[in-house]
Amino acid sequence: MESHDYDLLVIGSGPGGQKAAIAAAKLGKRVAIVERRGMVGGVCTQTGTIPSKTLREAVLYLTGYAMRGLYGESYRVKQDITVQDLLARTHFVIGREVEVIRNQLQRNRVDLLSGEARFLDEHAVEVLGERRGEHQTVTAAKIVVATGTKPARPATVEFDDRRVVDSDGILAMEAIPASMVVVGAGVIGIEYASMFAALGTRVTVVERRPTMLDFCDTEVVESLKFHLRDLAVTFRFGEEVSGVSVSEKGTVTTLASGKKIAAETVMYSAGRQGVTDELAVEKAGLEADARGRLAVDEHYRTSVPHIYAVGDVIGFPALAATSMEQGRLAAYHAFDEPAGHGDATLAPYGIYTIPEVSYCGATEAELTESAVPYEVGIARYRELARGQIVGDDYGMLKLLVSPDTHALLGVHVFGTSATELVHVGQAIMGCGGTVDYLVDAVLNYPTLSEAYKVAALDATNKIRALQAFA
Repeated sequence: MESHDYDLLVIGSGPGGQKAAIAAAKLGKRVAIVERRGMVGGVCTQTGTIPSKTLREAVLYLTGYAMRGLYGESYRVKQDITVQDLLARTHFVIGREVEVIRNQLQRNRVDLLSGEARFLDEHAVEVLGERRGEHQTVTAAKIVVATGTKPARPATVEFDDRRVVDSDGILAMEAIPASMVVVGAGVIGIEYASMFAALGTRVTVVERRPTMLDFCDTEVVESLKFHLRDLAVTFRFGEEVSGVSVSEKGTVTTLASGKKIAAETVMYSAGRQGVTDELAVEKAGLEADARGRLAVDEHYRTSVPHIYAVGDVIGFPALAATSMEQGRLAAYHAFDEPAGHGDATLAPYGIYTIPEVSYCGATEAELTESAVPYEVGIARYRELARGQIVGDDYGMLKLLVSPDTHALLGVHVFGTSATELVHVGQAIMGCGGTVDYLVDAVLNYPTLSEAYKVAALDATNKIRALQAFA
């Protein structure tokens, strides 16, 4: 057998790369990760998931947003919130996460090679160091590409990382703007729009599509839009940006319809671009699409059988949680290790807006399109003692239930701790459970989890009424 420096070489140390490397190391393989200096943990830790979610927690705490229902709309923990206030917690959490990742790699004897990776052929990768002329070549029997993505920047827009920024540039802002235009109502755009609106920034969201988050439950999206409008967010749906002019005073965004919007800052959220442009994938026999993404099969293999790709670089669903599982499964498959056969359709989605949105399973629109009968059970936080305690009188939990088998078809949560609560429904669906379990279960009181029992009773009472008429 041909000798290589490593059994597995992972390019990128984000969630997918980390889990692939550690899974292979647990199998006793020689493993290395290539990562650029200062980017340990990848975009997820440095500029994406971890910073944005930490920033959100800082916004919620400092603005007193969650407690305004109890103490009044003027309630704030700190009156004059600065960027430094917000980023202090963010930098601390990033530092701790990097240490955790480094420690995990060291404990599992995974080599961390600092530099930028570039394919030389299908088994060899050149690692370019930070200093001029500093490089090394390493070979591996198996390779996992986990380079992630970066914000896509339209060629027609001049980004100056001050007045016109992308999601990465948000973390380098010098001051909280009084007004902002967010171009793009995808997950990232809406998350940041809600954060800045909670800080008091006048936000205008421009989206060329007629709605936002169309993959989510329609009722939940409408509730989110209502609360964002209550935070003075303006929506411009069905509109395209034709140009942005910048001056020292601020920006003017011109729409194709002729409207003009003045704001201190413009943030573009125009999708993500796979980080493969400098990887020289063609030398390994690979080809990236126009978005820099790599195509893979059900085992995350590329067109070159011993080269795998995981995480955002392969496209949808592009979630940190799914990337982790992809990395683990890719490593297991690469070394013929049996792996579980989880149902990818039961992966939960979490949208960290203010308020949170999360769901798992099917939506009403999907079930209707597939002609699958269902009944709806709803619980509203204002009906729960815990909802009153935490000051959330707008949250809701919705269960979609089969009237015939009582199987749980979908769970949709809007409000406080939505991204935590969704896992209860996910576990029941994953184990093939029914709504009857929730009806009979005894849940802690007072908790938000009680919403499951309330919604389950609502659904079963409707099913019972339907059977009585039948």
